[in-house]
Amino acid sequence: MFAIGDRVLYPMYGAGIIEAIEDKLVDGIKTAYYVLKISVGNLKISISVNKAEEKGIRNIEAPAEVLDIIRKTDTIDMPDNWNMRYKQNMERLKTGDLKTEVQVYKTLIMRERGKMLSSIEKKMLTNAKQIIVSEIILSQDVDKPAAERILLDSVMQTA
Repeated sequence: MFAIGDRVLYPMYGAGIIEAIEDKLVDGIKTAYYVLKISVGNLKISISVNKAEEKGIRNIEAPAEVLDIIRKTDTIDMPDNWNMRYKQNMERLKTGDLKTEVQVYKTLIMRERGKMLSSIEKKMLTNAKQIIVSEIILSQDVDKPAAERILLDSVMQTA
Protein backbone atom coordinates (compact mmCIF):
# COMPACT_ATOMS: atom_id res chain seq x y z
CA MET A 1 0.00 0.00 0.00
CA PHE A 2 1.19 3.48 -0.82
CA ALA A 3 1.03 6.56 1.40
CA ILE A 4 0.46 10.26 0.84
CA GLY A 5 3.66 11.78 -0.55
CA ASP A 6 4.87 8.57 -2.24
CA ARG A 7 6.32 9.02 -5.70
CA VAL A 8 4.85 6.45 -8.05
CA LEU A 9 4.52 5.70 -11.74
CA TYR A 10 1.20 4.97 -13.40
CA PRO A 11 1.79 3.20 -16.74
CA MET A 12 0.78 5.24 -19.81
CA TYR A 13 0.37 8.39 -17.70
CA GLY A 14 3.74 8.88 -16.03
CA ALA A 15 5.14 9.54 -12.60
CA GLY A 16 3.41 11.53 -9.94
CA ILE A 17 2.95 12.08 -6.24
CA ILE A 18 0.13 10.65 -4.19
CA GLU A 19 -1.53 13.79 -2.85
CA ALA A 20 -4.36 12.18 -0.93
CA ILE A 21 -6.17 8.97 -0.15
CA GLU A 22 -9.90 9.56 -0.31
CA ASP A 23 -12.91 7.42 0.38
CA LYS A 24 -15.55 7.53 -2.34
CA LEU A 25 -18.94 5.93 -2.50
CA VAL A 26 -19.13 3.79 -5.66
CA ASP A 27 -22.26 1.73 -6.29
CA GLY A 28 -23.12 2.06 -2.61
CA ILE A 29 -19.72 0.72 -1.51
CA LYS A 30 -17.15 2.87 0.26
CA THR A 31 -13.84 2.51 -1.61
CA ALA A 32 -10.43 4.09 -0.96
CA TYR A 33 -8.76 5.92 -3.86
CA TYR A 34 -5.28 7.32 -4.34
CA VAL A 35 -5.30 10.84 -5.76
CA LEU A 36 -2.24 11.03 -7.98
CA LYS A 37 -0.86 14.34 -9.33
CA ILE A 38 1.18 13.59 -12.47
CA SER A 39 4.44 15.57 -12.60
CA VAL A 40 4.12 16.55 -16.30
CA GLY A 41 1.00 18.45 -17.27
CA ASN A 42 -1.90 19.35 -15.07
CA LEU A 43 -3.38 15.91 -14.56
CA LYS A 44 -4.88 14.40 -11.42
CA ILE A 45 -5.99 10.79 -11.44
CA SER A 46 -7.97 8.80 -8.90
CA ILE A 47 -7.01 5.13 -8.69
CA SER A 48 -8.74 2.55 -6.56
CA VAL A 49 -6.40 1.37 -3.81
CA ASN A 50 -7.68 -2.17 -4.43
CA LYS A 51 -6.74 -2.02 -8.14
CA ALA A 52 -3.44 -0.11 -7.91
CA GLU A 53 -1.28 -3.22 -8.22
CA GLU A 54 -3.41 -4.58 -11.09
CA LYS A 55 -3.05 -1.21 -12.88
CA GLY A 56 0.74 -1.45 -12.58
CA ILE A 57 1.31 1.36 -10.09
CA ARG A 58 4.90 1.14 -8.83
CA ASN A 59 7.39 3.22 -6.88
CA ILE A 60 9.64 5.32 -9.08
CA GLU A 61 13.20 4.15 -9.55
CA ALA A 62 16.03 5.46 -7.38
CA PRO A 63 17.89 8.49 -8.83
CA ALA A 64 21.06 6.63 -9.83
CA GLU A 65 19.03 3.71 -11.19
CA VAL A 66 16.98 5.97 -13.51
CA LEU A 67 20.11 7.41 -15.14
CA ASP A 68 21.77 4.00 -15.32
CA ILE A 69 18.75 2.44 -17.05
CA ILE A 70 18.53 5.28 -19.58
CA ARG A 71 22.23 5.12 -20.41
CA LYS A 72 22.54 1.33 -20.62
CA THR A 73 19.30 0.40 -22.36
CA ASP A 74 19.69 -0.52 -26.03
CA THR A 75 17.25 -0.24 -28.89
CA ILE A 76 15.17 -3.24 -29.90
CA ASP A 77 14.33 -4.85 -33.22
CA MET A 78 10.94 -3.87 -34.57
CA PRO A 79 8.86 -5.04 -37.52
CA ASP A 80 8.87 -2.94 -40.71
CA ASN A 81 5.08 -2.69 -40.62
CA TRP A 82 4.17 0.43 -38.60
CA ASN A 83 0.90 -1.08 -37.42
CA MET A 84 2.67 -4.07 -35.88
CA ARG A 85 5.33 -1.78 -34.36
CA TYR A 86 2.61 0.36 -32.84
CA LYS A 87 0.81 -2.61 -31.26
CA GLN A 88 4.04 -4.05 -29.86
CA ASN A 89 5.19 -0.70 -28.53
CA MET A 90 1.83 0.03 -26.95
CA GLU A 91 2.05 -3.27 -25.06
CA ARG A 92 5.58 -2.36 -23.97
CA LEU A 93 4.52 1.06 -22.67
CA LYS A 94 1.61 -0.47 -20.75
CA THR A 95 4.07 -2.47 -18.62
CA GLY A 96 5.22 0.63 -16.77
CA ASP A 97 8.76 -0.78 -16.72
CA LEU A 98 11.31 2.03 -17.15
CA LYS A 99 13.75 -0.08 -19.16
CA THR A 100 10.99 -1.12 -21.56
CA GLU A 101 9.79 2.48 -21.92
CA VAL A 102 13.34 3.61 -22.67
CA GLN A 103 13.70 0.84 -25.28
CA VAL A 104 10.60 2.11 -27.07
CA TYR A 105 11.76 5.72 -26.86
CA LYS A 106 15.31 5.07 -28.08
CA THR A 107 14.17 2.77 -30.87
CA LEU A 108 11.62 5.27 -32.15
CA ILE A 109 14.22 8.08 -31.98
CA MET A 110 16.66 6.00 -34.03
CA ARG A 111 13.97 5.02 -36.50
CA GLU A 112 12.93 8.66 -36.86
CA ARG A 113 16.50 9.62 -37.74
CA GLY A 114 16.63 7.08 -40.55
CA LYS A 115 13.04 6.92 -41.75
CA MET A 116 9.80 8.76 -41.29
CA LEU A 117 7.54 7.76 -38.45
CA SER A 118 3.81 7.54 -38.95
CA SER A 119 1.84 10.28 -37.20
CA ILE A 120 0.61 7.82 -34.59
CA GLU A 121 4.20 6.71 -33.90
CA LYS A 122 5.24 10.36 -33.49
CA LYS A 123 2.53 10.69 -30.87
CA MET A 124 3.76 7.49 -29.21
CA LEU A 125 7.31 8.85 -29.19
CA THR A 126 6.07 12.02 -27.47
CA ASN A 127 4.09 9.94 -24.96
CA ALA A 128 7.08 7.69 -24.18
CA LYS A 129 9.26 10.77 -23.70
CA GLN A 130 6.72 12.35 -21.32
CA ILE A 131 6.50 9.17 -19.24
CA ILE A 132 10.30 8.95 -18.93
CA VAL A 133 10.68 12.70 -18.29
CA SER A 134 8.07 12.54 -15.52
CA GLU A 135 10.07 9.83 -13.76
CA ILE A 136 13.30 11.81 -14.16
CA ILE A 137 11.60 14.90 -12.68
CA LEU A 138 10.61 13.06 -9.51
CA SER A 139 13.69 10.87 -9.14
CA GLN A 140 16.19 13.69 -9.73
CA ASP A 141 14.15 16.54 -8.18
CA VAL A 142 14.50 18.71 -11.30
CA ASP A 143 12.11 20.71 -13.45
CA LYS A 144 10.83 19.60 -16.85
CA PRO A 145 13.47 21.39 -19.00
CA ALA A 146 16.28 19.91 -16.90
CA ALA A 147 14.70 16.45 -17.09
CA GLU A 148 14.44 16.72 -20.88
CA ARG A 149 18.14 17.70 -21.04
CA ILE A 150 19.07 14.75 -18.83
CA LEU A 151 17.14 12.41 -21.12
CA LEU A 152 18.64 13.89 -24.28
CA ASP A 153 22.19 13.82 -22.86
CA SER A 154 21.76 10.22 -21.69
CA VAL A 155 20.39 9.12 -25.07
CA MET A 156 23.15 10.93 -26.96
CA GLN A 157 25.80 9.14 -24.88
CA THR A 158 24.53 5.82 -26.21
CA ALA A 159 23.69 6.88 -29.78
